[in-house]
Amino acid sequence: MNIQDFLSIIARFLLVFEFAYYLITLLQWYNYSFYRILFMHHKFMWHIWYFALPLVAFIALYLLDLKEYTLIIAVMLLVALIFWWLKQDKPLKFTKRVWRFFALTLTFVLLDEVFTLVFNVDNVFMHILSLVFALAISYAYETVLLKQYTQIAKDKLDRMSRLTIISITASFGKTSIKNYLAQILSAHFSVYATPRSVNTLRGIVADVNENLEYSTDIYITEAGARLKGDIDEIAQFLNPQYALIGEVGAQHLEYFKTLENITNTKFELLNSNRLKKAFVFKENALPKGLDSEKKALLCFYPNEYRNINATLEGTSFELKIAGEWYAFQTQILGAFNVYNIAAAVSVALELGIKIQDIINAVARFEPTAHRLQKIITNQKVILDDSFNGNLKGMLESVRLASLYPGRKIIVTPGIVESTREANIELARSIDKVFDIVIITGALNASIFRKNIKNAQKIFLQTKDSLESILKACTKPNDLILFSNDAPSFI
Repeated sequence: MNIQDFLSIIARFLLVFEFAYYLITLLQWYNYSFYRILFMHHKFMWHIWYFALPLVAFIALYLLDLKEYTLIIAVMLLVALIFWWLKQDKPLKFTKRVWRFFALTLTFVLLDEVFTLVFNVDNVFMHILSLVFALAISYAYETVLLKQYTQIAKDKLDRMSRLTIISITASFGKTSIKNYLAQILSAHFSVYATPRSVNTLRGIVADVNENLEYSTDIYITEAGARLKGDIDEIAQFLNPQYALIGEVGAQHLEYFKTLENITNTKFELLNSNRLKKAFVFKENALPKGLDSEKKALLCFYPNEYRNINATLEGTSFELKIAGEWYAFQTQILGAFNVYNIAAAVSVALELGIKIQDIINAVARFEPTAHRLQKIITNQKVILDDSFNGNLKGMLESVRLASLYPGRKIIVTPGIVESTREANIELARSIDKVFDIVIITGALNASIFRKNIKNAQKIFLQTKDSLESILKACTKPNDLILFSNDAPSFI
């Protein structure tokens, strides 16, 4: 073996694993959906720089019989990916699935090298096929594994005959409703809720297998979707006794295309064969063709409410329950949370919790992390609303910030997975309230540039320098609103 062949082998190994790293990172970000990577990736040029161009250059050098120079391509791509990795705020997590994929990639690369040596055939396309085979086998294996894990989880749920399951879906507010309901019920039942924002079938299956205790009385889950049928899978798996469909709006339009498709997908949660009742936000449109049997299970919330007073100190309101008005007080911020709390109250009443116990629980509510969470630190007021990415919620956080008497700074990428019109409305609202607007990412930068005319604008392509920018432009007693913290790949 001469030096050219040796360098060529090193280059092949490097390139295949570099491509593998890039692909598995994107797959992890986009819930292992090639469709979303190809058609819904917000930075499509990454595919050109980190995959297409290196691949074309690699093949071209092979065809020109200059394969010893492919190492230059491999090293350049390695350097580029290192810088790419350093800029990510959501780097690849080395799960068992990721390790299996890399092990399969290594296996096929070694088999390819053996084939090349034994048969003295050095085909550039065989090297690329090593990655294709690894992806195909990995997908097939993970599909079988998921079916096995799903059946194990299903068997576990079947054995928990006294378990009550409550599933929650909405365009926004799922996690808040889940947390509020769990806090109300925990004083009376053994309650377990899915952690963080786990809301996919795969995540729920893993949660059931790994975390759900047999002593649990009530299991509260979220159900999210990016494609039609996603929530139906969750409903068929869990078969919840209670479904809660919160506010349905124009969120994730780039996936569903129309509000009607979003509505139909959310109402897939009714496809449970043991559903007792479904709590539905009263302003939601019902899907066309919803059968009378399912309609009979619907209970709309909130019935009546009045005297909503939402400030930076908390929220008070009144709800009409069984013909009587009841006053609620909570440290939770945001007028929209009245509806989220009302949803939790409706389910709690159905499960037999007394109204006074509910009122007391609401008064003790702990804020949901990163959802209009007020923090006072370093002589500054922080409104952490980084997990809120819908227009209604973001406009409310802007309104709350307007109540603050001092200087106001907002850090936001705008709204992701929504319309241009929604971002224009948000930008104009921000312009009326804030002194400094820090726009992170390029997704909505042009919209903010055109529609913010009074506030000082700072544009950041990445969030690498955000901390230093905030140190430089903020002062004691400033209010800083973090509104929707989209990851850097968006």
